Amino acid sequence: MANQTYSLASRVKLNNGLLMPQIHLGVYLMSGGEASKAVTYALEAGYRAVDSAQMYHNEKQVGKSILCFLDAHPEVKRQDIHYTTKLASNSDYDTARKSITKSVKECGLGYIDLFLLHSPYGGKRARLESWKAVEDAVAAGEVKIGGVSNYGEKHLEELLASTPRLKPAVNQIEVHPFNTRTKLTSYCQSHDILVEAYAPLARAYKMKDPTILTLAKKYSCTSAQLMVRWSLQHGYVPLPKSVNKARIVENAQIEGFEIEEADMRKMDDLDEYLVTDWDPVDAP
Repeated sequence: MANQTYSLASRVKLNNGLLMPQIHLGVYLMSGGEASKAVTYALEAGYRAVDSAQMYHNEKQVGKSILCFLDAHPEVKRQDIHYTTKLASNSDYDTARKSITKSVKECGLGYIDLFLLHSPYGGKRARLESWKAVEDAVAAGEVKIGGVSNYGEKHLEELLASTPRLKPAVNQIEVHPFNTRTKLTSYCQSHDILVEAYAPLARAYKMKDPTILTLAKKYSCTSAQLMVRWSLQHGYVPLPKSVNKARIVENAQIEGFEIEEADMRKMDDLDEYLVTDWDPVDAP
């Protein structure tokens, strides 16, 4: 998947024909105030995608920062910014449908670019009813793209077997060199479901890993840049998260080098199924 042109301007085509930025800012575990600042820093640095969720309790602040940025930069239009949020919990159709509408209002952006079911928790019926709510929100124009998060192969199979009107465009899962999830990522890619990699920096637990440090030195980049680039060369959409202005800028500066295939394999071999947060992919 190597390609010299990765940058904040890079776009990737989804299975519904729409384009999406290839690097997103994640705002998980950020307070409203932190998210406001981080989103502003990111947009000023050239990021054009932000990943929030109902569970993060910062949808309003993220939306407000995007609107303020658009006001200050008339050359950038709403359609140039990609905003993601996620359903806190799967339940019956009506609850899920109302919850999506509430998220649209909360962010104030007029519509949501990508709406995900945050996890497969809740059981089959709740998953499928919640997905139907996403499909209807897309039909109503409240959402442009529907996807899932933390879905294992069995959950994706269940959804695809239910003859959905919409195929999920995205599965957002924890993926980094220390948790490669090769079987699941291969399954997604073979079904034309884009993998979004959350915690692509392994929450900074492994920045000093000897292999990472050696390769970062070889490519004259930071450990974080190396891991973001690894994600991109695998064809994923990484969501690096930081509240630090310099790091937000730095994390996306990945144009100047390309990881050689042998080194990509070395990084793949670091896999130890390191879960840095939660792991619902096996939920019943």
